[in-house]
Amino acid sequence: MSSARHGLSDNDRWLLSFYRSSEINGALFFGRVARIVRGPLQVDVTHHFSDEAAHASHWTHCIDDLGATPIRPPRAYQDRYLDAVGLPANLMEVMAITQVFEKRVIGQYRRHLRHPGTHPRIRRTIEQIMRDERWHVQYVKQALEEMAGRYGEEEIRRTLDRYTAADQEIYAETLAEYGERMDFLTGGDGPPADRRTA
Repeated sequence: MSSARHGLSDNDRWLLSFYRSSEINGALFFGRVARIVRGPLQVDVTHHFSDEAAHASHWTHCIDDLGATPIRPPRAYQDRYLDAVGLPANLMEVMAITQVFEKRVIGQYRRHLRHPGTHPRIRRTIEQIMRDERWHVQYVKQALEEMAGRYGEEEIRRTLDRYTAADQEIYAETLAEYGERMDFLTGGDGPPADRRTA
């Protein structure tokens, strides 16, 4: 059901707010990492922190431009990560969990872009954010390759596998809890009726 006050359906408003909340949490996480990281990664991690904050701003403006205000989703996606796997113990684990999470984000945004009913304003926001997301995956992948001498390729692979398994479980739980909110992105019958006219 849509809300008469907004140009967005209730599900769209929830989903964009979910994206916004996730980007805010990403900024807070990388802000903490940027404060303590030293060496060559300091520049990239600080840039990553800045990107995440900008993405939250992009979603806030997008929601506002569509005549709505963000809602606060009950729980951010990253909170579920920390519940499942705990806090990363070292910089390699930070990079590994980031690689897995950023790939999930890109996959979600790509599905949203592929949907023919995606509002042009939402599409522009995703495309803008995706330019940064692709760089995030690239620099993190390179960082992990450079850490192989210290941590070992096998340990890095095991860490990535552990976080990937956790990600799959968390995403399945998220869909089970909120699947109707993003049904049109996961093989449902289509977008909410008012998406076509928003």
